[in-house]
Amino acid sequence: MTPPKACDHRFRCVLALALAATAGACRPAAEDPKPPDAPLELPAGALFVDGSAASGLDFVHFNGMSGELYFCEMAGAGAALFDYDNDGDLDAYLVQGHMLGPGKSLADALFQPRMPLPLVDQLYRNDLEVRPDGSRALRFTNVTAQSGLRAGGYGMGVATGDYDNDGWIDLYVTNFGSNQMWRNNGDGSFSDVTAQTGTDDPRWSSSAAFFDYDRDGYLDLYVANYVNFRLSNHKTCRTQSGRPDYCGPQSYEGVTDRLLHNRGDGSFEDVSGAAGMLSEPSSGLGVVTGDFDADGWIDLYVANDERRNFLWMNQGDGTFRNEAMLAGCAVNAAGQAQSSMGVDSGDLDNDGDEDLYMTHIDNDSNTLYLNNGQGLFEDRTASAGLDLPTLPYTGFGTSFVDFDNDGWIDILAVNGAVRILEEQAAAGSLHPLAQPDQLFRNLGRGRLVDVSGRAGAVFQLQEVSRGAALGDVDNDGDIDALVSNNAGPARLLINQVGQRRAWLGLRLVSAELKRDLLGAEARLYRSAGPVLQRRARSDGSYLSAKDPRVLFGLGAAAGAQRVVVRWPDGSSEEFGAIGIGRYTTLTQGAGRKVVPQ
Repeated sequence: MTPPKACDHRFRCVLALALAATAGACRPAAEDPKPPDAPLELPAGALFVDGSAASGLDFVHFNGMSGELYFCEMAGAGAALFDYDNDGDLDAYLVQGHMLGPGKSLADALFQPRMPLPLVDQLYRNDLEVRPDGSRALRFTNVTAQSGLRAGGYGMGVATGDYDNDGWIDLYVTNFGSNQMWRNNGDGSFSDVTAQTGTDDPRWSSSAAFFDYDRDGYLDLYVANYVNFRLSNHKTCRTQSGRPDYCGPQSYEGVTDRLLHNRGDGSFEDVSGAAGMLSEPSSGLGVVTGDFDADGWIDLYVANDERRNFLWMNQGDGTFRNEAMLAGCAVNAAGQAQSSMGVDSGDLDNDGDEDLYMTHIDNDSNTLYLNNGQGLFEDRTASAGLDLPTLPYTGFGTSFVDFDNDGWIDILAVNGAVRILEEQAAAGSLHPLAQPDQLFRNLGRGRLVDVSGRAGAVFQLQEVSRGAALGDVDNDGDIDALVSNNAGPARLLINQVGQRRAWLGLRLVSAELKRDLLGAEARLYRSAGPVLQRRARSDGSYLSAKDPRVLFGLGAAAGAQRVVVRWPDGSSEEFGAIGIGRYTTLTQGAGRKVVPQ
């Protein structure tokens, strides 16, 4: 284990700054970054098309609803994009539900299953064909049966990471009920190793994240748990008109999350108490990792529903401290805890640090927190133009994504209500929670604009969207999205515009550990424009896992001069002569060592 960092009195500095801000002595807003020298117009036509049917991705989620309005039935489920067979393209994993309620059978379901029985999670292999002329034929094949995956719990989410350092990405599936760890055997099959790894959790778990918090070379696991709801303590709430409705998290007790330390022998140890993470039961839904104070240690941000959010700052000695209130990201600018669902982190304003975005319930806008570089955050939702466009919707999966490759991170948010929409119910809908998804384009200078109207026909659909897994499924140099819908079909959003601009993709790996180095940070220095920062990770969004590769859109800049990678162990290396328009694997130890100044 790497020795803990020396005490630098950061806590007292943070406290002083937070008290000054509370007293009205807020720091002046930094000058917004300069936008691209030549602003790039969006090309004509749809920004995304739904490629699920054409590619054979025919998954349909079943939530087991029978009219009882069980709290858990409208919460799931998530999805993952990951390369399980190491052939260089992204495969898809989709989480499934099953029938709910004592004595209930499929005959009682309001919606009959449209997937083959038994109802289990589904694995689709990507059989991408790249033709000699560069055109692509995208095709997914359902390989669930031959994979040995029998994930038949009432599924919620999925996390991806190579926990045993054998070069094959494993799966952790969260459920309403017992969770499962699936080890990738490297031959196209998976084995249930939940008992051997000690990773079960019988509570209602939501999102999870693999990350190496102690820098020992093995991926640890954070599991967010929601509330103490069981079918036996089910309650029925009501709409303002008196119609039976789903209850919210405040109707049930909060629970604590879990931090599982990887022992390096194929098993995990629950260190939640020793790490200082059992102080506050809550209602976790979204989890994202990032080095929010730039000290070289990966931190955690947890989106809690109707309770204060957590910012678990890594102390470098195996412990964490929740500094969300002091850092200004526990509650919004009005001092209110919000109904946080999905969350993501990234450098939205190109100033070299990691910002935060999270989705919320309708009439409570999504929130953008900008980082000042020291792990202190400011609610900039209104000034960014993100308050009014998000008020009518309940957001779940979300991601920072430079969809048009102009060098500025945009935002995808997928939506679906959690309280019955009276108009839809009156019209006879059996699942009256449907809403359209949204796409926001970054204009630079701290402003974003809603471009959902131009995003394509799939953004005009009204569905009950939940998970959003991001990745370049056709390897053409732009980011696509796999969206999971509650009691509906999955949608594969194929990007139509990003590949028209210059781009550079990286996979950050360790030859010794045989895996993607989750947590590694790449900085791209260009001939013009701000330095771009991206982090390799598979977490974020809601109940979902994404491609750990990083992709840089170069916009109008001439090209890359050099890349500096800060590895999870704290060391840094510089790489030059990175090719444009392709993915390049950067291996730790193969670059020129950079000595911190």
